[in-house]
Amino acid sequence: MAIPITVLDCDLLLYGRGHRTLDRFKLDDVTDDYLMSMYGFPRQFIYYLVELLGASLSRPTQRSRAISPETQILAALGFYTSGSFQTRMGDAIGISQASMSRCVANVTEALVERASQFIRFPADEASIQALKDEFYGLAGMPGVIGVVDCIHVAIKAPNAEDLSYVNRKGLHSLNCLMVCDIRGALMTVETNWPGSLQDYAVLQQSSLSSQFEAGMYKDSWLLGDSSFFLRTWLMTPLHIHETPAEYRYNMAHSATHSVIEKTFRTLCSRFRCLDGSKGALQYSPEKSSHIILACCVLHNISLEHGMDVWSSPMTGPMEQPPEEEYEHMESLDLEADRIRQELMLTNFS
Repeated sequence: MAIPITVLDCDLLLYGRGHRTLDRFKLDDVTDDYLMSMYGFPRQFIYYLVELLGASLSRPTQRSRAISPETQILAALGFYTSGSFQTRMGDAIGISQASMSRCVANVTEALVERASQFIRFPADEASIQALKDEFYGLAGMPGVIGVVDCIHVAIKAPNAEDLSYVNRKGLHSLNCLMVCDIRGALMTVETNWPGSLQDYAVLQQSSLSSQFEAGMYKDSWLLGDSSFFLRTWLMTPLHIHETPAEYRYNMAHSATHSVIEKTFRTLCSRFRCLDGSKGALQYSPEKSSHIILACCVLHNISLEHGMDVWSSPMTGPMEQPPEEEYEHMESLDLEADRIRQELMLTNFS
């Protein structure tokens, strides 16, 4: 009985004969323009990823041992940046869609293992002060060391009974908490929260909140929008401004907060698997959470390598559930309200 050579080749490579590698695709054989159009990143960046992840992707216990790290990385980048397992992309690097899926899983886990290496909040005083100086130079908002917000990423329904991932628009999603600096580099990323949780609840239960509540960053605060509660370490906008100082505070707050809004648009523009344009992520919540985190790691690596992450055309992210106002409850934290009033009086009068 005749066996299609493509199937035979794939099975042999994936399941047999130990140390053979699949090298049908050579980076040096194509142009940078081709790599950018197909995989979203230039040649030297891809070579860096091969060096960074090569050992993890060559583990003898992995099923895709016979597929080279270079090919696995190209397959994953192709998925992250396009949002689909396109046949033409698999054909370009010589593997099947099933193999591409395994490659994405391998590369995703390798990147997640290194998340703490590339996504981290500065701890030393000099770096904290540098963050304050940079944010102050943007719009005159003092004491800010990061901007926080949440973004929903659509996922497939885990099962018919589980409503915890259904957000206020009736879509299944993960509600991801992120903090960025003035360049758009992510300093905190938590991607595991179910979409039914509102932003303030996500922050309340996060490790980020625990760190600030424990006083790790004294005399500093984050900036968040009106979907969060005012805290001594989290400055939110005024629901209604009544004085010139309050107006100037809100304007400075808006200009500073726009940094993370721009960062979200950039993430969804570069990593189209996140923006919902090709449908929801067709994975479990846990695997979807890891894919989102892997994209965030790549975003930060891009910045470290001098890539202008805000240069690509912006497309809006997945339509976010409508925000609700929580300003009427802020009076519960009188100390936070005092700090904000003092901030406005000192800096915006």
